[in-house]
Amino acid sequence: MSQANQFSLLSQRRFAPFFWTQFLGAFNDNLFKTALMVILTYDALSWTTLKPSLLTNLIPGLFILPYVLLSATAGQMADKFEKSGLTRFVKWLELAIMGVAAIGWMQHILWLLIAAVVGMGIHSTLFGPVKYAYLPQHLKTEELIGGNGVTEMGTFVGILLGEVLGAILVMQKPAGLLLTAGGTLLTAVLGLIASYRIPHTPAADPTLRISRNPLAESVRNIGFSRQNRVVFLSMLGNSWFWFYGALVLAQFPVYAKDYLHGDHGVFVLLLTIFSLGVGAGSLLCEKLSGRKVELGLVPFGSIGLTVFGIDLYLSSVGFAHTGGQVAAALMQQGGARLGAFDWLALHGTLRILADVLMIGMFGGFFIVPLFALIQVRCEPGHLSRTIAGMNILNALFMVAAAGVAIVLLGQGLTIPELFLATALMNALVATYIFSLVPEFLMRFLAWMLIHTVHRVKCINADRIPAEGAAVLVCNHVSYVDAIVIGAASPRPIRFVMDHRIFKLPLLGWIFRTARAIPIAPAKEDPWLMEKAYVDIAQALHEGDLVCIFPEGKLTTTGDMNEFKGGIAKIVARSQVPVIPMALRGLWGHLLSRGAQPVLERTFRKGLRSRLALAVGQPVEPQYATPEYLYQQVRELRGGWK
Repeated sequence: MSQANQFSLLSQRRFAPFFWTQFLGAFNDNLFKTALMVILTYDALSWTTLKPSLLTNLIPGLFILPYVLLSATAGQMADKFEKSGLTRFVKWLELAIMGVAAIGWMQHILWLLIAAVVGMGIHSTLFGPVKYAYLPQHLKTEELIGGNGVTEMGTFVGILLGEVLGAILVMQKPAGLLLTAGGTLLTAVLGLIASYRIPHTPAADPTLRISRNPLAESVRNIGFSRQNRVVFLSMLGNSWFWFYGALVLAQFPVYAKDYLHGDHGVFVLLLTIFSLGVGAGSLLCEKLSGRKVELGLVPFGSIGLTVFGIDLYLSSVGFAHTGGQVAAALMQQGGARLGAFDWLALHGTLRILADVLMIGMFGGFFIVPLFALIQVRCEPGHLSRTIAGMNILNALFMVAAAGVAIVLLGQGLTIPELFLATALMNALVATYIFSLVPEFLMRFLAWMLIHTVHRVKCINADRIPAEGAAVLVCNHVSYVDAIVIGAASPRPIRFVMDHRIFKLPLLGWIFRTARAIPIAPAKEDPWLMEKAYVDIAQALHEGDLVCIFPEGKLTTTGDMNEFKGGIAKIVARSQVPVIPMALRGLWGHLLSRGAQPVLERTFRKGLRSRLALAVGQPVEPQYATPEYLYQQVRELRGGWK
């Protein structure tokens, strides 16, 4: 769908009132929460004797706590009740909460403001399922991608503007508290007005009985998700990102004040740069992934989160010995902390901002493909329960992040050291997840190969079935054929490979990890050959994709060898379609075979050489003879070796 079509939804009643309602809700959440954290960081003594570092970790934890306790119940309410009426109820609740918060602001009553934090957490928890369930009832199937894109863009902009305005308003002297209270009340009123324009949206299941035990319902939701191992581990990876982000972002107010010697403007600058990084990374995902669910970006994002998290620690330490000393001297002279523009003039500040930007950007690379994988791989009938389960896990991880930060800071760690600890924990967690789901690593290697050494053009890759069993057949050109083919597929492939490849130091480990099926010629190992056919039949019975190279060996000239009879034996056992494919342009490279010396082959085609993978029409099993498939693959390849 074009961008014009996406944004044209903003002029239509079926979408626009819903959009502005959710935008204003996200904006108000972050305006209020950020204003409270800023005032408790920069004016703590007039409010409480508690340490600012304790409060800035406690407040996000209290905000997210309702997600843990009430997400399952909120999902049931979204299914049981008419959604426009439920939305108006939530907006009236928001207005009441902001009224309580206004009393807290004006009377300097901290516990009322803390209670309002929990209240806004409840508000967001109740609205979350409505947000995901509303769009499919009012948008056509072809409009859902565009509608969701505009909605997520609005949420991102609302969060960023709320954080920035909250930090600015509350520090305006002497009317900062009045401006903050009035701003949150006005935003709640505007959101309520917008909600009254949302069209009637029938309940999905009016007869549903809401469980009286939300914790038991939460356990059931997560139990549904655990039935799909890849989806559940992706949910854990998603939740880990929220743990990482919550741990880092919660430190920004005190970090800006005590370590960077800046005023609230420096804190706003850090938030803005981080948010821009996440937005840029999320938008770049589409280009880097070729508009498909590219799991290879997940390890790439994880590496960046660790590398730039470590460098944020190093740049913070370096700043303390350079720009930090200058800032401290300027503070003693002027008696005030540095504003954002004065702080930017110091040595070492650009490196800190670059680290914050890159953490946000690589975070986008990490989380967007994971969320897309959950949507694609989850059973459609369980998607809403899976999303509810993921929200619960996200909340648990964010609450845990607040607890970990409080404990580690209480043990004497500095905030830069906490950044370092978080980056190192990320490396350990990522290694564990990728060892459990080797597909992430395989796709990363494939993604790196086709974005560094080669420029790959996929022709009719949509002919590779997104679900169901099929056999893929392809010409055999190099040792990396499987990686190139795997990068073009929307789902994992079980490759049938010569057993000797499994003995190679690196490639063997890669293909064992990817659950490739080893095969040997009958004269070498008849038992292994027969076992390979049994394993192929089992994989196809389970609905997997299986790829074989019917030539049985690499070409040494670039020309195709005849197809052997193994493919006929496979389709005789398993009546599944066969997809012919052809690799073009790969022969002659370092990892292919040929008469030329290795160094000559390495540089003959140069860096970033072009190659293509062409996919043909599916062939029904009764026509899938070796001779016919050979002809199909040869026509797909053409004269380009």
